[in-house]
Amino acid sequence: MPGEPEASGDLSFHQLSAVSLQALSRGEGGASVVAEILAAERSRRLLLLRALDEGMSKGADASEAEGLSAGADSSEGGPPQAPGTAISHRDAWSLLERVQRQAPEVFEDVLMSPPTGRWVSLALHQTRGKFSDDAPLWVVLGHLSALAAAAAARAGLDFAIAVPVRRGLVQLPTLGCAVLPVREQWSVARIEARRGTLRITGEHGEVLVPRDAEAKANVPDWHPVRRVVLESGDRPKRLTLEELDPYRTFPRPSEPRLLSAAEAGTWEGMLADAWEILLRDEPESAEAMRYGLLAMVPASTRERFRPYSGTAGDAFGGVTASCPDDAAQLAATLVHEFQHTKLGGLIHLQPLVRFQPAQDPEELFYAPWRDDPRPLRGLLQGIYAFVGVTRFWRVHRYAADAGQVPSAHFEFALWRTQVWSTLNLVRGHERLTPLGRYVIEGLRERSAQWLADPVPDAELALAREAVADHRARWRAYHLRPPAAAVEDAVRAWQRGDAQAPAGLAAEPELVPDSEVPFLDSAAVLARYRLSEPDGAWRHLAAQDSGVAGGVEGASAADVLLACDDRAGARDALVAELSGKGASVAAWAGLGRALAGEGQADRAASRLLLRFPERARAVHEAVEAVTGRAPDPVRLAAWLGQGEATERQGLSGGSGPDRP
Repeated sequence: MPGEPEASGDLSFHQLSAVSLQALSRGEGGASVVAEILAAERSRRLLLLRALDEGMSKGADASEAEGLSAGADSSEGGPPQAPGTAISHRDAWSLLERVQRQAPEVFEDVLMSPPTGRWVSLALHQTRGKFSDDAPLWVVLGHLSALAAAAAARAGLDFAIAVPVRRGLVQLPTLGCAVLPVREQWSVARIEARRGTLRITGEHGEVLVPRDAEAKANVPDWHPVRRVVLESGDRPKRLTLEELDPYRTFPRPSEPRLLSAAEAGTWEGMLADAWEILLRDEPESAEAMRYGLLAMVPASTRERFRPYSGTAGDAFGGVTASCPDDAAQLAATLVHEFQHTKLGGLIHLQPLVRFQPAQDPEELFYAPWRDDPRPLRGLLQGIYAFVGVTRFWRVHRYAADAGQVPSAHFEFALWRTQVWSTLNLVRGHERLTPLGRYVIEGLRERSAQWLADPVPDAELALAREAVADHRARWRAYHLRPPAAAVEDAVRAWQRGDAQAPAGLAAEPELVPDSEVPFLDSAAVLARYRLSEPDGAWRHLAAQDSGVAGGVEGASAADVLLACDDRAGARDALVAELSGKGASVAAWAGLGRALAGEGQADRAASRLLLRFPERARAVHEAVEAVTGRAPDPVRLAAWLGQGEATERQGLSGGSGPDRP
């Protein structure tokens, strides 16, 4: 098997140095830390390949009997007939071993390509019945032959091998993709490399590809892998702009998405500019990424100020991202996703969270960067990623162009607050392993140093409003007070009691709402306000479509709040909540609109920003009983009375954020 160690009585294990572990526990770590993680990831990937090899070897005879060789009828699950072709994993392993001996650097590049890690993980899961791809199993397993062919072609070897064809596409990972005329969804092609030419032959045609890299781009029906160079000099940073490999995406493989010349130019320019920002503002992260950031997968453009990005734990070094608004946003995205990459590598060595039996219900938490409640493992990933984001904006706000400085101050203040509150939420949780507790304490120590950093008043106020708005919206959508307490409150309201019964202060129930719409609207509107104080967004933001210039999830009242028209927002929100079909998010908006008013309004504002779920539940119940919606401000003020409400908070213990 490629990369298999010599037989020995002793087994060695990967272990992070104390210095690297300390750096990772603080959300940091440069090139030396990534080198240790990469070594462990390489061994892990070889072990996964070995497990897959053993499974394929055991099933080889059975597969051939079921028709997984040339000439079988496709209706039986095997490839259609293709003259002279037979997919053989033994041929693939043999070819990979040749590459490893004769061109080890090429072998390592193919082995450590992010999509390779994703493929071997999915293939193993599919052989064990834990994952279902739309491609037949023989196509999934046959991808090994495609990897071997790509590696051998790059190494300049002469060879011949059969590979699967996916909807007319012959994928050669890290090399390119050929397009064949085919009639079947899944078929087989033969690849031969002789005297400087790669011949890819299918049942109905072939593609000839010269081995010269520059000539490949001019070959019909051939798409080479796109690579970019982000830095000149003697240490250039090279990165694959991955459009082709089916395993570049997650959770499922996908068809190639070719960039136009204009899109490719935009990406290359943005990446180069973002890299320069990282070299200046995040030099340690840049050095880590120099070795550990391997591929960027472009995704479709998203709404402004709402970029999409993601990583998969099995695809170490790969980042998926939508086209960014600007280079600073992309730099922050790269930091964010590389934090996930580092933490994923650490977790592959030792878990941060204890195993939870399948029969036990999953505990869910408030995550201030998400719309949905998150399990502990996911919450830790978010904390770790946004520690990096906070660190980036903390420095970048002093180096950004003058027009971007206010936005950078806002981002730092926003994420500093969100990270700190969430760290305190999970600190000491019983399911954290000793390593998990060590990491949380390291992140708290690092984050605590940022709490006293000055932020201009205007940006700090906007960040605080965005924090409060997101949290209040999340509670209004996902939490429900005890039903008996709501019934008592309705009766007390009808009797004219001076204040609501104390039972409403009991811990609410978490009832996840899968239809929650964009809880970050206040933050997005704040970004518009800071970047374009007098821009057209004031007139467009309340439209339904982000594509049309609107902000998804934002109402006209939200825009009024973003423009500091609290009186106008109050009137709009009261009218909405007094009618039919009011948005759940309107309760949070009303809480913001009432802030700073008279004593009764301040009590209502506190209630709506801390416990909007109470106002929503009682309001709906009163309307159901009486047929008439109560005045939302008067109801919120009534609910806000009493010492029990005043004493309730959002953090610590087993409070409402950790139901």
